[in-house]
Amino acid sequence: MGEGFITRRSSSGVLIEFENYYNSVEGLTRSTPTTLSAARRLLAGASVGNYALFAGGYTGSSSDVVDAYNTSLTRSTPTTLSAARYWLAGASVGNYALFAGGYTGSYSNVVDAYNTSLTHSTPTALSVARESLAGSSVGDYALFAGGSTGSYSNVVDAYNTSLTHSTPTTLSAARRDLAGASVGNYALFAGGSTGSSSDVVDAYNTSLTRSTPTTLSAARRLLAGASVGNYALFAGGSTGSSSDVVDAYNTSLTRSTPTALSVARESLAGSSVGDYALFAGGYADNSSKVVDAYNTSLTRSTPTTLSAARRLLAGASVGDYALFAGGYADNSSKVVDAYSLNIKAYIPVTKGSKYKFTEGSEQTASTNTTLVYNQIVTGYVKYKKGKITM
Repeated sequence: MGEGFITRRSSSGVLIEFENYYNSVEGLTRSTPTTLSAARRLLAGASVGNYALFAGGYTGSSSDVVDAYNTSLTRSTPTTLSAARYWLAGASVGNYALFAGGYTGSYSNVVDAYNTSLTHSTPTALSVARESLAGSSVGDYALFAGGSTGSYSNVVDAYNTSLTHSTPTTLSAARRDLAGASVGNYALFAGGSTGSSSDVVDAYNTSLTRSTPTTLSAARRLLAGASVGNYALFAGGSTGSSSDVVDAYNTSLTRSTPTALSVARESLAGSSVGDYALFAGGYADNSSKVVDAYNTSLTRSTPTTLSAARRLLAGASVGDYALFAGGYADNSSKVVDAYSLNIKAYIPVTKGSKYKFTEGSEQTASTNTTLVYNQIVTGYVKYKKGKITM
């Protein structure tokens, strides 16, 4: 439901003023913003303020490129990373989006931070250089967990809202290719690989105290995380073959298993918008363009597919959009797909009522009807006669 409306009565009838109003969400709509400034895979996404950022990656060599999309999906290119790298991780805290670790011929401990003005800084480096780590956030902390240094890592690095660095209790099991997501007072890190696929889940609360919730229902690596409502979801992955499993953890860290993905796949990406967590792309026998969406009740739907099939892409959110950028099919990709809520405003009017929303000037209803707008609306209806049904 939108922000609602205000009712006023006068001798001529009832005036209802609508402010940022809608009363229905009918799925998700895809659009294709301006492409990345450079095609690449194995990049990372994170959000800050009015921007979704996509940083680093690989396209024959390591990339230091950063692309930023604002709430209107206009692209800009902030200062590049301080070190080119791929298989890095993104996370957000306070007024910063952070990109940590990665690989560029050697393992990286570099952390780059971008504030709400896209000004770049370089906080204290990770305590251990590594690739294939995962990022998540909780309270006043962005966390980077696990990864590979040539051997599997259990290290966790935390950055607070002032970008001060600390090292919480390590993961309960060292692993790479894990996934991060947040719910309530917890940042979760799930699955991964330690020679074989893992079902381990580690949770960190707002004090950075670690606990180990119920394991995943199926061990897997190269899975994706995303959050919606009271749930952190972990979807897909691989355990020798591609998986369609989805595990959900609520704010009490109780696990459930929603309807599986419509197509099993690994190396997919997660992002969220409104009341939906989305999982896009990936790989099974071929690169995939499938998108699965889960609402706050964990009901699954399948929105319009990506405009181009690809794996090893990245997700991030900004304003009214969940974005999926880059990746790989036959070559590295610069494609960006954006998903927004398909919003409807249904407003009944009676014959003789006067209204104004997007029309430019006040209109008079010639019949009893329902006005339909494919957007959030602000305006009014002056009802004179008839029953008002909202």
